[in-house]
Amino acid sequence: MRYLEVRSHDLSASTHSPSFTDTTHRSRCGVGGELNVMNPQQQAQSAAASTERSGDPAITFAGYDTEGFYDEVFQDNGRPRSDAELLVWKINSLKGGELLRRQRAIEQSLLRMGITFNVYGDEQGTERIWPFDIIPRIVPSDEWLTIESGLKQRIQALNMFIHDIYHDQEIIKDNILPEAVLANAKAYRAECHGIDPPRKIWCHVTGTDLVRNSDGQIYVLEDNLRCPSGVSYVLHNRFLMKRSFPQIFEYSNVMAVGDYHSRQLEMLQHLAPDGVSDPTVVVLTPGMYNSAYYEHSFLAQQMGVQLVEGRDLAVKDGFLYMRTTRGFERVDVIYRRIDDDFIDPQVFRSDSMLGVPGLMDVYRRGRVALANAPGTGVADDKVIYAYVPEIIRYYLDEEIILPNVETYVCYDEEQRNYVLANLDKLVVKAANESGGYGMLVGPHATDDERKKFAGLIRDNPRNYIAQPTLSLSRVPTIVGDHFEGRHVDLRPYILYGEEIYVLPGGLTRVALRKGSLVVNSSQGGGSKDTWVIAQP
Repeated sequence: MRYLEVRSHDLSASTHSPSFTDTTHRSRCGVGGELNVMNPQQQAQSAAASTERSGDPAITFAGYDTEGFYDEVFQDNGRPRSDAELLVWKINSLKGGELLRRQRAIEQSLLRMGITFNVYGDEQGTERIWPFDIIPRIVPSDEWLTIESGLKQRIQALNMFIHDIYHDQEIIKDNILPEAVLANAKAYRAECHGIDPPRKIWCHVTGTDLVRNSDGQIYVLEDNLRCPSGVSYVLHNRFLMKRSFPQIFEYSNVMAVGDYHSRQLEMLQHLAPDGVSDPTVVVLTPGMYNSAYYEHSFLAQQMGVQLVEGRDLAVKDGFLYMRTTRGFERVDVIYRRIDDDFIDPQVFRSDSMLGVPGLMDVYRRGRVALANAPGTGVADDKVIYAYVPEIIRYYLDEEIILPNVETYVCYDEEQRNYVLANLDKLVVKAANESGGYGMLVGPHATDDERKKFAGLIRDNPRNYIAQPTLSLSRVPTIVGDHFEGRHVDLRPYILYGEEIYVLPGGLTRVALRKGSLVVNSSQGGGSKDTWVIAQP
């Protein structure tokens, strides 16, 4: 077992708080808790005086320019959106250098707490501190209700789709999904055909990436049903922001996220084999060199379960056991953070040293539960993503609530020809890549890069899709001694157990490089806290 010391924090946030309604921007958010009432002109004068006294710059939103992009905090006329008024007032009223001090304090906390991620192939080292910006993204309550219902609809339909394709494949027989699309899906696992996972749930933990375009519409950019990462950063971001702006949370009525780990544990226990009243749950990690290893250890610690590697587990007499100092202990549920290819060398990759020989046989017999179920990655395929609106209509007889981004599938000759003729206008993605890899942002690419991708598309058209270049929404971000808008996406996390639960908010990822649309941490991105405002 991996015996790790991971610091534990109270990550809860109040959801039963008085709302802030005073039109004069009254707040008890001063450092000493005193009552502050100033109009915008007084705020600016106060900030200027404070700067003179301290010698440090007072970073305010004065002069902030949305530059024609949809901004999550400010309207086009420069006024803050209604749910962001208190935050903007508070930032503008801080003393000179105070905002930068709080930003640095959060960064130092991240360093002390060891909140890191790994970058494969980086000569500067394997581990980096998680980049964080102090200005949050704010999601209004009515908009969140639409997002939540849309995600629940999507996950329910995708779960039915996955179960179908590993059983009767009715969706193919009814000519909704072309057979060739499934036959050439890299993540389809023929070894999973006929398996009935516990409770017939395949996608237990999902991280769905959302973006807002310039038209204000929220779109689903992609689904992540294999081993979605990042939820630990959501919890840490919230803990650190509550320490920095405690009263704003109270008055803004921000929905809590701190019970995620208890909800996840309940979901995993729900999957236990029949007759097991007190299931043993473990988190299976590939080890410390995995990019999300910190998250694996953190979630195991928060749920109060063991973090194990494949070498800690063994199959005996048709059941799965883990080695402990007291001998073998039966394992009932595995939250796995290992890809399908590596979980069982007797079924998938024979050279894998990360998995457990015989695990799939125990799973097929219903004697252990795996979350997420092997084979769910087929729904991550970006070509299959293009068919999700049809998938929802087919299984639920409903229209999609959260629309897909318009998508061209390159295996179709007519669509492929359009893509090849418009590479300078489109974003091209490999069907099974993630992390910002295998992607061409046409308007920002060189002629040589576009020519390279044209060749890749012609050589393997099934492996590529293309989408219009979206004008992603932005959030104010600290750049030196001022604010600039930076593009963001949003990854909410969905748990599917006895019911479907959507964590309020999720991980807002921000492209820290000016003009960049790539938000992945491995490509220079960072994160922000996400505030979902509760209904009054």
